[in-house]
Amino acid sequence: MSAQPDLRPSPIAGQWYPANPERLSSSIDQYMDDAHLAPVEGEVVAVMAPHAGHLYSGPVAGYAFAALRGLAPDLVVVVSPMHYLAFEPLLTTAHSAYATPLGLIPVDRDAQQGLECILQARLGFGLAPIRNDREHSLEIELPFLQRALTGPFNLLPVMIRDQRAAVAQALGEALAKVLEGRSAILVASTDLSHFYPQTLANSLDSEMLRQVEAFDPQGVLDTEEQEKGFACGKGALAAVMWAAKSMGANRARVLHHATSGDVTGDFERVVGYGAAVFTRLHA
Repeated sequence: MSAQPDLRPSPIAGQWYPANPERLSSSIDQYMDDAHLAPVEGEVVAVMAPHAGHLYSGPVAGYAFAALRGLAPDLVVVVSPMHYLAFEPLLTTAHSAYATPLGLIPVDRDAQQGLECILQARLGFGLAPIRNDREHSLEIELPFLQRALTGPFNLLPVMIRDQRAAVAQALGEALAKVLEGRSAILVASTDLSHFYPQTLANSLDSEMLRQVEAFDPQGVLDTEEQEKGFACGKGALAAVMWAAKSMGANRARVLHHATSGDVTGDFERVVGYGAAVFTRLHA
């Protein structure tokens, strides 16, 4: 009898997104169908997607994952912030697979270990493994990936507490080395501004998305430091942008922006959501 995989159980299925597989599949497919996405030029290296509950950010996430629809990478790297108390700068799962209502996603141990070695050499610390974490910002992307991609894939999950530029850049460049020669896609999980009135949120988000479209990871971090725009996963976003650049991506395109107010009708305290794609265009 084969051993059962050591699963990271979902703490958010049935709350942040539907627990019923048929309902979940249908809703995600609808979000991607409703994304009026112009053809994506070049080879997709990475996407940026929001991480609120699907009811709120699903319509925007649909644009990011529509850009991945039909692809079949062997490995997907999801980089997210860690919203909960943790003392380690960078974290990953200690489980061997993630469980969602749509099935299991195996964790790529070789990629985990390769990234650990490079980070230890460069930063003096690596990925702290954790069990039974409650982090939603990484898991929320997984059902979208399960519906968008055409085949099974392995996962390299990374959660960031230390969002300083030196850490984000080292992580991004280390990821690029680990992914060299692999069929891989990166996902940066981040929301944008939090709890501003709609007009101000749109202005703040516009500046952050301007840095994304300029393909400027340092600009993303500087924009938040200067309080001109905000992204709760700024380190995750910057790391993925640095990784994508190192992997030859040379174009960034913002696909969509909206706020929670566009869903709820409450425009006094909104959360901003953006979707973007990073591609490699050959001359």
